[in-house]
Amino acid sequence: MLRDSHLLYSHTRHPDARKGSLLFFLPFTSLLSNSLHTHTTTTTTILTMSDYTGQDPRLHAIKTKIRVVPNFPKPGIMFQDITTLLLDPKAFKDTIDLFVERYKGKNISVVAGIEARGFIFGPPIALAIGAKFVPLRKPKKLPGKVISQEYTLEYGTDCLEMHVGAVEPGERALVVDDLIATGGTLGAAMDLLERVGAEVVECACVIELPELKGRERLNGKPLYVLVEYLEDVSYP
Repeated sequence: MLRDSHLLYSHTRHPDARKGSLLFFLPFTSLLSNSLHTHTTTTTTILTMSDYTGQDPRLHAIKTKIRVVPNFPKPGIMFQDITTLLLDPKAFKDTIDLFVERYKGKNISVVAGIEARGFIFGPPIALAIGAKFVPLRKPKKLPGKVISQEYTLEYGTDCLEMHVGAVEPGERALVVDDLIATGGTLGAAMDLLERVGAEVVECACVIELPELKGRERLNGKPLYVLVEYLEDVSYP
């Protein structure tokens, strides 16, 4: 079964998207404070690079390395392909560095990566901030005793599993994936961690597909993303 988080029908477009622009997201509270300890719902501000005077040039470089593959895996779908980003060592390193700069010193002890692309970005972030990496896997992939969390897809259900004992009550966790679309997978990951008593500090993704309103399924939990999907993004 395909993960819904990588599918976007090509006729949709965010109303604030301008051709050739790069949009990225920062929780409004992060503009006022560097603290990630808030438990209240935050207001999300959408900024373009031309509006954000403190723009980081690494974001534009990352954007240009993400390939959008039309009509894959079926007609009408635009697939967000991060494998082209991985082909550029500097862009890949910049991606990891941006996350590390945000989370280092935040007392995060768990980085939980969602199968499968969360396994690419999660481990280097965990190593850099001194946290353990915990894989959240599809059913029957983990050999030990597991705790499971089912979630709803557009056509059916799916499930994430985590080893029992991998995360202890009271630990502060960061959830990492490459992309958020409908938010179902991230929501299940948060539920899984919170069921064992962890505090989910934030969710972090490289890409967001805002037309699919995935943030609304996170119940106010902060989400940090580097770039927003635009229809004119292509890999040179």
